[in-house]
Amino acid sequence: MTAPSGTPAVPAAVLWDMDGTIVDTEPYWLAAETELVGSFGGVWTQEDGLRLVGSGLPDAAGVLQEAGVALPREEIIERLTDHVMAQIEIAIPWRPGARELLAALREASIPSALVTMSLRRMALRVAAAIGDDAFAVVIAGDDVTNPKPHPEPYLTAADRLGVGIRDCVAIEDSEFGLVSAVSSGAATIGVPCHVTLHEAPTHELWTTLDGRGVADLSAALERHRHLHPTTGAPA
Repeated sequence: MTAPSGTPAVPAAVLWDMDGTIVDTEPYWLAAETELVGSFGGVWTQEDGLRLVGSGLPDAAGVLQEAGVALPREEIIERLTDHVMAQIEIAIPWRPGARELLAALREASIPSALVTMSLRRMALRVAAAIGDDAFAVVIAGDDVTNPKPHPEPYLTAADRLGVGIRDCVAIEDSEFGLVSAVSSGAATIGVPCHVTLHEAPTHELWTTLDGRGVADLSAALERHRHLHPTTGAPA
């Protein structure tokens, strides 16, 4: 989108991670993993769970197999998803400022896409809880061949929206997600939830989305446009 001279251009779209960014479901995932590993006589710690934050479900299922879960990856994924969705039906733990920023984007006619490695049925459930018009596109873990940290999820979202990825802003809470978004070419903002995110010239870190608006996203996009597209260093 074109802005008047001296005014940062607004994003063509905002691409949202879900778990840990819009909803704080990581404790639900940890409980599901702990219960599943325990049912096979194993032990699963919080540190084990945090290492999986932001990864694709097939990769996470492989780690659980290594921890002793003697089930096919597909069944592990379905069991974990069922457990987390049951908890979501009881309470959806919204992250501060996420719904308000989504509403501001809708008011400004800037499309949002949900880009999550959770299964599509869970992504649609969370999207419906926000509102039917919250996301123009939903890209879930079962919609892509290569999960995060590969850039495919974000590139697919931009393609479905019909916008250039370098005109988009991505919001993430995990290192896996940051790598995915940054490597796609999107202006990337990390908002830590349960894991520490490392500072780098390739992305910004915000402590919270609370109080953030379209102007903040536009400014982040403008700063991104002054970075070298390959190295992330100031151009």
